[in-house]
Amino acid sequence: MEIEVTTTYLEMLSRDAFIAKPPPGDDVEVKKVEIPTPVINHFFFVNVGRPWRWYSRLSWTLEDWKNLVENESISTWIGYMAGSPFGYIEFDQQGERVEIAFFGLLPQYIGMKLGGFLLSEAIRLAWSLGPKRVWVHTCTLDHEHALNNYLARGFSIYKEETVTEQIPDDDDPIWSTPNFYNSLSVEYESLRR
Repeated sequence: MEIEVTTTYLEMLSRDAFIAKPPPGDDVEVKKVEIPTPVINHFFFVNVGRPWRWYSRLSWTLEDWKNLVENESISTWIGYMAGSPFGYIEFDQQGERVEIAFFGLLPQYIGMKLGGFLLSEAIRLAWSLGPKRVWVHTCTLDHEHALNNYLARGFSIYKEETVTEQIPDDDDPIWSTPNFYNSLSVEYESLRR
């Protein structure tokens, strides 16, 4: 289906602009995925992104996901509440710039005051990498509060663009990421030999 999508690009040029939101409780934490694991990033991309029609990686194979997570510029962090994962952050650090490339909550945790906290942790962690600029983008397909959350944390808009995107229909099999699961099956089969 064709959909007109407006993408908003935001940046933060100083740590002083950052306005943190505290955690909603004592049992909330964010931990780095220390051992790059492609199935973790795949899981979060598909399950966090499906309601918002994230489709850019749906055709990826296991090898594509391995290449992503083994790239030294990429790091992944997972938010936990009471020991259960509730969302994730994926950073892409390019020199003195850090992009919050993917960020979001699993659907069952939306509305629990975790989004502002997880974004705050993303910004804090991004600045800890020593950049001169932290940036992110959101679009009109994302959660209705996404843009306001970025603005409330101290980001400023630096660019907007509207394009017509070709997004898979809701019943398109690509949403089940068959290339990933087919290549994963081959990987699992090799373990049995």
